[in-house]
Amino acid sequence: MRTHIVVPDDLVQEVDRVAGKRRRSRFVQEAIREKLSRETLGAALAGTAGGLDPGDYPEWDTAAEVAAWVESGRLADNVRLARKLRASRD
Repeated sequence: MRTHIVVPDDLVQEVDRVAGKRRRSRFVQEAIREKLSRETLGAALAGTAGGLDPGDYPEWDTAAEVAAWVESGRLADNVRLARKLRASRD
């Protein structure tokens, strides 16, 4: 579909500098899709904010505890993957 939008000259020049005049439409399409994706994600995050009771997750009290919790989960995933790989070779 073709449409008409008004864009400041300096913005068009910057798009042309980055993407090139022949790729202007594709660049704008990608930028719009990216913005829509961020807006959708932001709305989903806002809609679920407060869905967890902090009291249920004491391991998330500090940034250091969150990092340790994430690292623990990653280590457990690596152990499971190593076991699967060993089992598939046998």
